[in-house]
Amino acid sequence: MKIGVVPARLDSTRLPNKILARLNGKPMVTHVMERSLKAKNLERVILAVDSDETLEALKEYDFEMVMTSSKHISGTDRIAEVVEEIPEAEVIINIQGDEPLIDPYVIDSLVDSFEDDAVDISTIVSSKLTVSDLLNPNVVKAIVDEHQNAIEFKRNVFDLEIGGVYRHIGLYGFRRESLFHFTSLGPSERELDSKLEQLRALDNGISIRAAVTNYESFSVDTQVDLDNVARIMEEADVVSDKDNEKD
Repeated sequence: MKIGVVPARLDSTRLPNKILARLNGKPMVTHVMERSLKAKNLERVILAVDSDETLEALKEYDFEMVMTSSKHISGTDRIAEVVEEIPEAEVIINIQGDEPLIDPYVIDSLVDSFEDDAVDISTIVSSKLTVSDLLNPNVVKAIVDEHQNAIEFKRNVFDLEIGGVYRHIGLYGFRRESLFHFTSLGPSERELDSKLEQLRALDNGISIRAAVTNYESFSVDTQVDLDNVARIMEEADVVSDKDNEKD
């Protein structure tokens, strides 16, 4: 079975309770779930929450929700707790709860990468990387080799590696065994220094396959990000209304 899990921690620093922030008339995380449920390659999509407040706020929506511990350090640990109770889950997709414009096709592309038996962990990278992105340490860069394996993740790129550099999108896929192996490992020194969880895999000799796309990510970390996504949604609705009028 191939499943998607959206880790939905209520507490957030830069934008308090961001998963429940109102976006286009409903909580932001509902957009993530609705789009994820459109992925054709997933058999289940589960929202992993950590608070009664989240359950109450989303009770009108027909989502599969699982209460998880509020003590998890990372979303990957939260996902592992969910998967422990689903022995038939063979491929697990970690879908970020702050990507309200997530493209279902990108999720399907990540699932497709596991058709290669050599893949244990996979992630999405994007060719849409601007000069300002290269200079922005908040935009994580992935360096990919000729076999489409991610060989490094950096916040800052100082040398001439540009030819193999992509924008990293925080969407991951795991085989079941790889997920539990990963979460059993302690954080690596480079992971702690860079605050990049994926370095734990590389530092322990676990390869990460990079599915290359032209996906443009719009994750939400601040009120400015939320306002930007709201504007994009409003513009898309206007275009849709005009197209309907033509019909």
